[in-house]
Amino acid sequence: MKIPNTPTNSSTITGFILLGFPCSREGQILLFVLFSAIYLLTLMGNGSIICAVCWDQRLHTPMYILLANFSFLEIWYVTSTVPNMLANLLSDNKVISFSGCFLQFYFFFSLGSTECFFLAIMAFDRYLAICWPLHYPTLMNGCVCTYLVVSCWVLGFLWFLAPIVIISQMSFCGSRIIDHFLCDPGPLLALTCTRVPVIELTSSTLSSLLLFIPFFFITGSYALVLRAVLKVPSAAGQRKAFSTCGSHLAVVSLFYGSVMVMYVSPTSEHEAGMQKIVTLFYSVVTPLINPIIYSLRNKDMKHAMKKLLGV
Repeated sequence: MKIPNTPTNSSTITGFILLGFPCSREGQILLFVLFSAIYLLTLMGNGSIICAVCWDQRLHTPMYILLANFSFLEIWYVTSTVPNMLANLLSDNKVISFSGCFLQFYFFFSLGSTECFFLAIMAFDRYLAICWPLHYPTLMNGCVCTYLVVSCWVLGFLWFLAPIVIISQMSFCGSRIIDHFLCDPGPLLALTCTRVPVIELTSSTLSSLLLFIPFFFITGSYALVLRAVLKVPSAAGQRKAFSTCGSHLAVVSLFYGSVMVMYVSPTSEHEAGMQKIVTLFYSVVTPLINPIIYSLRNKDMKHAMKKLLGV
């Protein structure tokens, strides 16, 4: 791998070098094929859910409308990192422009923030459907669903805006090498001319709030759901109620289980290899697995998928 001369003057830095996954040329090509296949399967899986929800009238309910929006989000979430990662795998210099780096930084974290909010309102939807079944059509009507969806997107794209703008205005000195496959705040802050603890603390605090507020909301919603389900007299009724929540709980566990490892504490405290593995899991692997989870565990979705595919 060729790495250009590393400037020492901050004024000469016009971009960064994303090391990605240092290995032999053959290894880079193998990773390119692997991640290309994952990316295409992710687009196909999430795209299929969107098409199924759009074309099947029975799925025009808040639960599936939220799921279609979530799948749309996943497509953009994986697109914010994988195409650039694929280009870097075939590149000799691994350079990403300064503006390109911070645009990726912004969209990756904004889409990740939006995902946290979406997981929360999907849990809220299940709470209303199971705990307030008679009032559900009124409580979760089309206007409320639209409002919640728009709120998720707006909040997600505003959450990290101020820290990202501030970091982009800072001076970077010495090495411009980022030992990662994307522009992450930890490695970026390590390249600044002077460490600014306030920015690091703000970034860590916002990350923690973003994770824990929706997580506690989800936990509270499912605690109330569990209490309501246990009051259902028939075992069949309990299984049906749990089946509507099982897919979402699996997705929440996958996403939060990996993200909390990285962003509850500052990323600079983790080894570079661990950063890449964990980030790869929640940014690339989970968007691939999520459509499979929702398709396999939901009868209506399986029926719609078969209808879509003409099976």
